[in-house]
Amino acid sequence: MRFRRLVALVCSLATAFAPVLAANEDLPDIGSPADTVLSRDMELQIGRSIYKSLRDTGKVITDPEIQEYIQDIGQKIAANATDNGQRFRFFVVDDPAINAFALPGGFIGVHSGLLMATATESELAGVMAHEISHVTQRHISRAIYANQRASILTMAALLGAILLGAATGSGEAIQGAVAAAQGVAAQQQINFTRSNEYEADRVGVGLMASAGFDPAGMANFFETLARQSGPLASQAPEFLRTHPVTVNRIAEARERAAQFPHQDITDATGYRLARARLRVLTSTTPEAALRRFESDMSDPRYVADIGTQYGLALARLQTGDQAQALEDFTSLVEGHPGVIAFHTGLAMAEMSSGDEKAAFATYERAMRLFPRNVPLTVRYAEALMQHGRAREAHKVLLDLLNIVAPTPEQVRLIALAASAAGDTGDAHYYMAEYHLMGGDLSLAADELRVALGIPGLDSVQRARFSSRLNEIQQVLNRLQSEKRRAQAARSPELDS
Repeated sequence: MRFRRLVALVCSLATAFAPVLAANEDLPDIGSPADTVLSRDMELQIGRSIYKSLRDTGKVITDPEIQEYIQDIGQKIAANATDNGQRFRFFVVDDPAINAFALPGGFIGVHSGLLMATATESELAGVMAHEISHVTQRHISRAIYANQRASILTMAALLGAILLGAATGSGEAIQGAVAAAQGVAAQQQINFTRSNEYEADRVGVGLMASAGFDPAGMANFFETLARQSGPLASQAPEFLRTHPVTVNRIAEARERAAQFPHQDITDATGYRLARARLRVLTSTTPEAALRRFESDMSDPRYVADIGTQYGLALARLQTGDQAQALEDFTSLVEGHPGVIAFHTGLAMAEMSSGDEKAAFATYERAMRLFPRNVPLTVRYAEALMQHGRAREAHKVLLDLLNIVAPTPEQVRLIALAASAAGDTGDAHYYMAEYHLMGGDLSLAADELRVALGIPGLDSVQRARFSSRLNEIQQVLNRLQSEKRRAQAARSPELDS
């Protein structure tokens, strides 16, 4: 019973969303035999559902600076993949376990513990390139295609349940799925085969090299983890339990990396800043983070490290030492005027110190220097809203999000800004987009109906809202028809 409920839940989530703007979505894709079992559209639906479930649990770190960094490095690698039209969403999960995972549809999750465990940016890039390769090589679809005995619905539900359990650290979800699979081990159902792992390594090393990272970073990280793990499997990092590493595999990764020209690679500033920021965000208390950075600053190896200096300034700001944080960020901006995070930190320190005029001057100067930078614009809009300037916040966010693909959090922010500014129709329109990104078409349609009922809409707004509602309604009608057909053709196995 427990697993049947889980199957029903995941299947309902998986069929809840179909991309409204997908071209020719009713035409079959005959590019791969795996598509006959799990189409790209179904992969996207399953991945989107699991990602939304993770966000709803609060496990996904929504900090705009962290989001921007992990998305930038991921896209830099993925841009070199040859897969046709595959889109990716990279995100960081608040979990100290050393792990990473690929969901169907191009959703790549990296645990905060893994990012902190890497010694170089190329090591992080190696893990991400490996996970990207699992997606581009369609290992999940191929694994399901190889097991024709299981129905698509059962396999998709089992996959979603186990991946969600693994990502959230819930052993109960995995155990329930295993028990209901009639004795078939969970590892045999979802873990990639040895050949898949080798293929992901080989493809990933090439992606790394093309993106400008040290291709040896993948083998370096695997080797470091293997040395750290104990003699018992339960003592090994989570990444090694889901991605078994052997001496031969490490050797092959090194051999593959050696085929590319050697070049000296230095870590990007963003890598060091992201690690410092993550340490502050994931510490038990701001005081604990402060003590750690103060300890690092007493070590000659770290005293000149820009990441340590940034982390110390952030921790001081978090603990209420505004005067010292203001001094720290002023020094960082003067020494590194091209680092956007330092300008944002300075503005936040000025605002925290009560100097609103100086803070907005810093934000506005930075906006001129770095137009349409996502974290900067988000922080500026947040400050505007906090000081009763919602209409300006709506304007700067609209300028950004018309150019840059937004995250759900950013769409929700612009909806709040529009609502506070009195732009009620637009606020409901944005909330419709927010619900669409989460896969809830019904709620999205409801928001648009409310938007269309707002008095005083101009002709452009009314046309935009109506067109979007028609698109959504067409998809809802198609999904309802498919659901009725599926119920009529339901097999006795799923009825039991």
